[in-house]
Amino acid sequence: MKTRAMVTRDWEVPMTLEELELEDPKEGEVLVKVAHTGVCHSDLSAWKGIYGLDVLPFVLGHECAGVVAEVGPGVTHVEVGDHVVSCWQAPCGKCEMCVSGKTHGCDNLLTDLGTGKLQDGTARFTDANGETVNHALYVSGFSEYIVSPGIAAVKIPKELPLDQACLLGCAVGTGWGAARRSANVQTGESVAVWGMGGIGLSVIQGARLAGANPIIAVDVEGSKKEIAMEMGATHFINSSEQDPVPIIREELTGGLGVQYVFEAIGDPGAYIQSFFTLRNGGRMMAIGIPSTDDMVSLPFFMIPFQANTIEGVLYGSLRHQVDIPRLADLALKGDLKLDKMISKHIKLEDVNDAFEAMEKHEIIGRWVIDF
Repeated sequence: MKTRAMVTRDWEVPMTLEELELEDPKEGEVLVKVAHTGVCHSDLSAWKGIYGLDVLPFVLGHECAGVVAEVGPGVTHVEVGDHVVSCWQAPCGKCEMCVSGKTHGCDNLLTDLGTGKLQDGTARFTDANGETVNHALYVSGFSEYIVSPGIAAVKIPKELPLDQACLLGCAVGTGWGAARRSANVQTGESVAVWGMGGIGLSVIQGARLAGANPIIAVDVEGSKKEIAMEMGATHFINSSEQDPVPIIREELTGGLGVQYVFEAIGDPGAYIQSFFTLRNGGRMMAIGIPSTDDMVSLPFFMIPFQANTIEGVLYGSLRHQVDIPRLADLALKGDLKLDKMISKHIKLEDVNDAFEAMEKHEIIGRWVIDF
């Protein structure tokens, strides 16, 4: 079948809107008619080539929701007409991590994700010249139709608007999961979050739902204060004007520091800055993904003496087939403010403009593509 998609053909070169040929789903796969796709900062980073992947040309976009149009042999958990969130993880279900319930850390996941192919080692897109066009993170949501592993498609209630539902696939799933699954924040515990993009705002929401206090939002853009407070932050620090370390340590936590810091940017400076706000026994949750060349220098002398922990967070330790339907229910009840996170709706061909706005720090919340 034919599908329109934005294709990345070279690093940091504007994507081109092309008509591609998309193969039918194979065994264990689904065909989804995409309704909405959120534009994530990870898409921008991948387009710039900072992850060192050899996948050109390929179709980006990994935060999408839509309607199942066809199912391949062996797929029984969804059927044609179901509303689904398409996740960027497709755990194998067989490795040690998967069978122990830690599907987010599937031993085969990162190897597969870096190839630009689906689980059988092939791609489903071809261009007008018959050449292969690769996938991104099993999803490729900058396309009208996608084929993805069936395990990556999560059924959600049809009552939840799909433009809100798409956020569950990455930003909300990762951020909420970082607070509730990875860190397991408890009532009354102190939290600071660096970066008020989609993931950072979702960490704030997860901490709010856990009853954390204080919940401190940190960002270089003062314009993000309003949305951070809307999501549940108790304090906001504009780090381009103030040093957040003494404010957090002395003014907001009585000289102790916070129990949890979440770095949701992937910036080495933010990693260092956030580390110095940890209290004894505090945990740094590293969510943001820096460039493969970035190095962070931390005073490891302090880590054993303060009994600190630095923990990598992948996809918020999410159990996607279990957690995403629960998050959808929270959204329907109004506990998750998905509608407030969406600041602009755009067309597929406007994705290059979204990347430009993102680089200029002009995006508040999420821009969402409407198909």
